[in-house]
Amino acid sequence: MRDFVVGFDLGGTNLRMAAVSRDGSILGRARRSTPKNVSVDEMLFMIRDAADECGADTEGLAAVGAAVPATVNYEHGVMLKAPNLPRLDGFAMRTALGELFGVPVVLENDANAAAVGENWLGASKGMRDSILVTLGTGVGGGIIIGGNVLRGADGTAGEIGHICLEPQGVDCGCGSRGCVEQYASASALVRMAHELIGRYPASPLASRDGFSSIDVFEAGSAGDPLALETFRRMGSCLGIALADLINIFNPEAIVIGGGAAAAWDLFIEHVRAEIGVRAFSEPAERALLLKSSLGDDGGILGSAKLAFDRIGSGF
Repeated sequence: MRDFVVGFDLGGTNLRMAAVSRDGSILGRARRSTPKNVSVDEMLFMIRDAADECGADTEGLAAVGAAVPATVNYEHGVMLKAPNLPRLDGFAMRTALGELFGVPVVLENDANAAAVGENWLGASKGMRDSILVTLGTGVGGGIIIGGNVLRGADGTAGEIGHICLEPQGVDCGCGSRGCVEQYASASALVRMAHELIGRYPASPLASRDGFSSIDVFEAGSAGDPLALETFRRMGSCLGIALADLINIFNPEAIVIGGGAAAAWDLFIEHVRAEIGVRAFSEPAERALLLKSSLGDDGGILGSAKLAFDRIGSGF
């Protein structure tokens, strides 16, 4: 009996993969570093090799779920645009993986997959209407409405990181300006801290030639005023965007994940303050702000869930 699927989360830095049972248990794991400027052939070899390590060379494999850092044509299984993996733009991954494994394949945007994972086994488990926001190098999002992923007409819905906060603000990689991603991501934290250094010459960050978002987090945890002001700005900007989402979608919960979510205690009250003054009171009171409980496993488990759905598992 074919009783497990392989779910994987392909990123610009790492490929994470697991064999997953029907109840969401992880049966085996594998991880590979993603080569810079990876080609289609290199990627397929890496995926096959990692899948074998997970035990996918057995007869029990029922389907494959793939989460990718790209806009996706879900219906046709094509990666449309992958900013961090540009050689995969336009790649018909679902067809290629189907030929590689000989089982049904589902292809999904990574943030959407993570939202599904949290909704299946994580912080928003069992909720019909929830939103996931990921705070990493950029800002991603996935929206679940009525228990289903909101993909939109072209499969590009949920780009929360590109809500505009300041029309004449910081240039964004998407081609616009003033996007949430430029004020609430790990990379934005570093930029904003640099911009504030002149006001806080006594900060330990001011004496460094360079610093990372982790350094800003550690300084904030130690009470450094520069870092705390940076997180205040980040939280306020994120709160403005989340208030808009609450007014539009009226979710039961907004789950916040990604590496920058580790600084939860430094920014979350500023998020709540903005929501309190900008969102309609009833949906604002309803919407829970929750920290992701699955971490890096969100995309893996979400893609696995979508694979089980694809083969009619009944989940």
